[in-house]
Amino acid sequence: MQHQSTFMPTATVAVDEVGVRERASRFQKRSIKKDSKVLALNTVLSMIDLTTLEGADTVGKVRELCSKARNLHSAAPDLPHVAAVCVYPTLVAEAKRCLEGTKVQVAAVATAFPSGQAPLAAKLADTKAAVADGADEIDMVISRGRFHSGDEAFVFDEIATIKEACGSAHLKVILETGELGSLDRIRRASDLAMRAGGDFIKTSTGKIPSAATLPVTLVMLEAIRDYYYDTGKRIGMKPAGGISTAKLAIQYLIMLRETLGQAWMTPDLFRFGASSLANDVLRQLEKQRSGAYQSFDYFSQA
Repeated sequence: MQHQSTFMPTATVAVDEVGVRERASRFQKRSIKKDSKVLALNTVLSMIDLTTLEGADTVGKVRELCSKARNLHSAAPDLPHVAAVCVYPTLVAEAKRCLEGTKVQVAAVATAFPSGQAPLAAKLADTKAAVADGADEIDMVISRGRFHSGDEAFVFDEIATIKEACGSAHLKVILETGELGSLDRIRRASDLAMRAGGDFIKTSTGKIPSAATLPVTLVMLEAIRDYYYDTGKRIGMKPAGGISTAKLAIQYLIMLRETLGQAWMTPDLFRFGASSLANDVLRQLEKQRSGAYQSFDYFSQA
């Protein structure tokens, strides 16, 4: 059954683009040392969604990725586990089987990822199939064409209907910010996605050149902050695409801490969508432990 619409237009929040970009640039100039850096690196690792979203994905590739998620502790048992493994819906059952007995979640991209260009019935079937196979989280894409056409009620109702189809699974709403244009539009889409029931808002699919950036993420974090002030409800945030180094990830963490506070410094409320970030984090942790860098050849390329 389709969601009964409760959409009500809201006032537009104007974004000070110059101010946002200036503030975001400050986070690139921060540095942390020693024990604080180790804590930050471990926190980043715990927030990573290991991801494989290629048309050529196979059961074998998903098994390798899940093995990496399971075995991060083998070299250093004090390491945290990653947050999730993210795959296409057809591979959820295999990921769930491979991760049985761990605390690693299984996330599935759904709703005609990455374009979102499909009828609602197909998107619901996609979502329900992933949940039935054991997905703990659903990453959906909004209908950007409808948003650009001004049909915000359609976008709101679609998100709310997908949320109902998720059952107990958490819903991350991908805005594909690189296709939205201005920071004002990104702020409006963020507000819409939260009001419609998204548990997380997420920047990108990783399938277009423009992915997560510090200014875009800052605008979304500020939207989350204002929504929390209005409702008392904490919404999660997931920057995805283009975050491949520990140094950059730590800049995001600093921005998160200074914008939303300590309560959001947890995988329950912040994630990194990444495929290669984990290896650089592990490499930096080894540097902190031993004083020397290891070659990337020592790390799984899954």
